[in-house]
Amino acid sequence: MIDFDEACRRTVEFARPLPRQTLPLAEAAGRVLAAPVAARRTAPPHDTSAMDGYAVRSSDLACGPVRLRIVAEAFAGDAAGPRALGPGDCARIFTGAPIPAGADRVVIQEIVRREGAVALLERPAGEARHVRRAGSDFHAGDILLDVGAVLTPQAIVAAAAADLASVEVIPRPRVSLISTGDELAEPGSASDRPGAVPDSVSLGVAAMATAWGAAVSARRRVADDLSRLEAAAQAALDEADVVVMTGGASVGERDMAKAAFEPLGLDLVFAKVAIKPGKPVWLGRVGDKLVLGLPGNPSAALVTARLFLAPLLAGLGGGRPNDALYWRLAPLAGPVHACAEREVFHRGRTLPEGVAPLGNQDSSAQRDLAAADVLIRRRAGARAASAGDTAEVLAF
Repeated sequence: MIDFDEACRRTVEFARPLPRQTLPLAEAAGRVLAAPVAARRTAPPHDTSAMDGYAVRSSDLACGPVRLRIVAEAFAGDAAGPRALGPGDCARIFTGAPIPAGADRVVIQEIVRREGAVALLERPAGEARHVRRAGSDFHAGDILLDVGAVLTPQAIVAAAAADLASVEVIPRPRVSLISTGDELAEPGSASDRPGAVPDSVSLGVAAMATAWGAAVSARRRVADDLSRLEAAAQAALDEADVVVMTGGASVGERDMAKAAFEPLGLDLVFAKVAIKPGKPVWLGRVGDKLVLGLPGNPSAALVTARLFLAPLLAGLGGGRPNDALYWRLAPLAGPVHACAEREVFHRGRTLPEGVAPLGNQDSSAQRDLAAADVLIRRRAGARAASAGDTAEVLAF
């Protein structure tokens, strides 16, 4: 059994980005860039109007009121652009249209009165020129997004503006889940079978995997039968980058989680961690695939998934795994008791005055689990703490 910090260190060591793939930009939202995004064009490609109005020559506005001949119209997307302006000329122009040669500013339409082919400026145009200069946003060849950038909606806009149809990204890690236990039943059917328990854990872990950027390829529920578990283990490894097995990880004649992977070449990274809840959590490798074993109790499973699955998925997906383990300091809004030889992770909720541990901290609790939005870390041997004391917390 190892301590929590060592388990985290070993986990992060294996949380390396998956091989890159090329995706259409329309399918790349949320991915992490594996190659920089360089602009294929200059934006704007030419001097462009920033407003609807009239393109004019500043020299024609020396004194007012001003009467100018409307000799052209300019619209966004005009390939050739409007004709050049001479003295006393102007062009009706719309936002995004190219500025005619000879013009150096745009007068907004709100201060212009049009009479047929004449534009009348009856008051000063002001200082603003309302012209976006060529290349004022970026130039061809500029790097708009660097490696490691997440393709947020804002970043998607920049990549599209660079005129890219596709981008190189890190794939979403594929996760396959196996839940073990003769007692488990699909939620909605457990009440119809004596002794059955709804399989809440695999659904919760699948949701957490999705929240951390994974694609859940399969969710299998397997009875406590070693041959069936071995077959499920092989199938899961064939289709996923990470296999998560819930249950069967403690001590007992039906605890077969590791045994199911041993014929496939399981190499353990760690077998137990000195934490509460979740001591039976384990991590291993089978070839280039990772296998994470979680406890079968719901709260213990979700806590250990947050502590170990989240950084694994963050790293495999191209992010920084340690970002998933960002502990901040916050005041306690309620007391917590002393710790023994294992670190304790209390489920808590955020209140205006701080973070408060929830009432039921049992590893099987599910009702209070629904209210938890933080984990409160209590180090091994820590003394009891009171409201107002500072604690380490992790978003849950």
